[in-house]
Amino acid sequence: MRVGTGTPGRESRSGRARRLVAVNTPRRKLRQSGTLSLREFTSLADRVVDELPAALVRELNGGFVVEPGEKRDGDLVVLGEYIWDDWLGRRVVLYYGSFVALLGRAPRGAWERELRATVRHELRHHVEALAGLDDLAREDLAWLAKYKGD
Repeated sequence: MRVGTGTPGRESRSGRARRLVAVNTPRRKLRQSGTLSLREFTSLADRVVDELPAALVRELNGGFVVEPGEKRDGDLVVLGEYIWDDWLGRRVVLYYGSFVALLGRAPRGAWERELRATVRHELRHHVEALAGLDDLAREDLAWLAKYKGD
């Protein structure tokens, strides 16, 4: 499965599950010296996705998409998002700009570890959705409530 780039498109009735992380750093320019370029990030994502067992990406008909921008939810950065949509199908979106905001000039190994963790997280949302489960979504909500102090 290849990783595409671009805007995922219009949403109809849909569901979303996201990987959120707290970032206590200011927003950064998308390209800094030492930061993986969008092309390098997409290439790394291709490699990570190609290692996934075919059975786990079953029915992920929208594949994996890399968005160049950063996505935030308040003071949290959204690294990835599993989206299912009646018209556009099921896909995972990885936000390159969010990885830049989190990792900046970190070594390539840190980028790869965070990307692998995000792909696994979003893929778990996909597999659970196929099975009619939402355990990870509940874990995400509990983490978010704890983070916000609820």
